[in-house]
Amino acid sequence: MLNRVILIGRLTKDPELRYTPAGVAVTQFTIAVDRPFSSQGGEREADFIPVVTWRQLAETCANYLRKGRLTAVEGRIQVRNYDNNEGKRVYVTEVIADNVRFLESNRDSGGSRDDGGSYGGSAPSSNNQPSRGGNNNSGYSRGPAADPFSDDGKPIDISDDDLPF
Repeated sequence: MLNRVILIGRLTKDPELRYTPAGVAVTQFTIAVDRPFSSQGGEREADFIPVVTWRQLAETCANYLRKGRLTAVEGRIQVRNYDNNEGKRVYVTEVIADNVRFLESNRDSGGSRDDGGSYGGSAPSSNNQPSRGGNNNSGYSRGPAADPFSDDGKPIDISDDDLPF
């Protein structure tokens, strides 16, 4: 059996961070995902998908995601139910995310917060450890001097035999 979903959309409002009585962080937000077709009036339609994140991922999302930000979410669909105050059963369908990627910087989306680039534009993956700079090789520093493709303005000498086409 498989329950896996990948969504790309924009946040409809800022994430809401809360803590369980046991002190576990949980964040809820909704993303608007465009449908691949237009309505009869020619307008684009979207689905509004509720997303829940837990623990370190929840805190990271609360700190760095903002309304309107383009985001990729990977997780599983969960359906839960409860009885409301009127005694009626209410069903809730939501995505429990274990991987969230920030697909644009705050500067691209017009956000007022400065991320400082500490997470390289992405939230932690399923191991809940932040991806700092986008590279998981420990001890590897990415800086201008570490660029292996830097040519210092000189032409690159490549033989036709080295080209794959």
